[in-house]
Amino acid sequence: MNSEDNSRLFEKNVIEAAIKIGILAILVVWTFRIIQPFLIPVVWGIIIAVALEPFIGKLSRLLGGRRKLAAVIFSLLVIAALVIPAAMLVSSSIDAVQSLAESLDKTALTLPPPPEQVAAWPIIGPPLSKTWALASSNLGAVLHKFAPQLKAAGGVLLGSVGGLVIGVFMFIISLAIAAALLATAEKGSATMTRIVNRFSGDRGPEIIALATATIRSVMQGVVGVAVIQSVLAAIGMVVVGVPAAGLWALLVMVVAIIQLPAILVLAPVVAWVFWTCETLPAVLFLIWAIIVGASDNLLKPILMGRGVDIPMLVILIGALGGLMLSGIIGLFVGAVVVAISYTLFMAWIAEEQGTAQGADTADK
Repeated sequence: MNSEDNSRLFEKNVIEAAIKIGILAILVVWTFRIIQPFLIPVVWGIIIAVALEPFIGKLSRLLGGRRKLAAVIFSLLVIAALVIPAAMLVSSSIDAVQSLAESLDKTALTLPPPPEQVAAWPIIGPPLSKTWALASSNLGAVLHKFAPQLKAAGGVLLGSVGGLVIGVFMFIISLAIAAALLATAEKGSATMTRIVNRFSGDRGPEIIALATATIRSVMQGVVGVAVIQSVLAAIGMVVVGVPAAGLWALLVMVVAIIQLPAILVLAPVVAWVFWTCETLPAVLFLIWAIIVGASDNLLKPILMGRGVDIPMLVILIGALGGLMLSGIIGLFVGAVVVAISYTLFMAWIAEEQGTAQGADTADK
């Protein structure tokens, strides 16, 4: 075969390779665009399945080894526990807005005059005192003055409620996916091991074990603690009759996941309770709020200590990034995914350091 034939053969192979790569790229991009709306729910479903697998295993043994039944029962219970509070939250938020609107229409909403010390506050004191005094005497004038800001705030509130409904729907999809994975956990684990082995060689089981430990650590020590704090806060607020208690509880959970003190949300609620309730229930709610805010200091070492050690800054970045990218469900997914990436990266760094130290020892 002469050089011209070799050249033609090379060109033919290049063209065929380019066509194959182009078709493969089109299929990959097309497939990604199709599944993109379901990507976050699928990832969240996988995370839920990995985190709950030990519990489902115990439940299936209690049911005589019927794993599918255990997965279905658990998923239905969780969906009911999710949908009912979410419906109550949306209903209470709408009722609170309607009540406020009716009070404004009837001019039944009144504000007390500002305390004298407000005017002495630096920078914001004088204008706040002036606006507060005007609102206490003529609330309609203040509402007219700040109508554009109030309209924008109302739009944000309605958007938040709509985002909550979408988030609940996504959670239901994720739970259905998690139930399907939990029902066939052994097959799913074997498939995932083969996929990871395809990219990492024989280290697949080690990587999966590390990722599994990270998922369970974050789900228990971050998401679990945030849910506990949210539920405890909701119980206290319902007892003292705080309006839109579900919305405040949701804010407590968000703040707790992004690693900020829950008292940042509970402090204004405590102030409202002292303003509207009698002294004894207000003091009791203050004590309850302090207990809820400080409970993470006790729960996190217990729950997160079962897994790997992850800096809180990593969780914060993942939670905030996920929230900005995918809404409320991204808050959970982002924290877990970034924690997994950080853990695997640090394990890779440690392995490289160990290899380098071993080489140095061998040279000596």
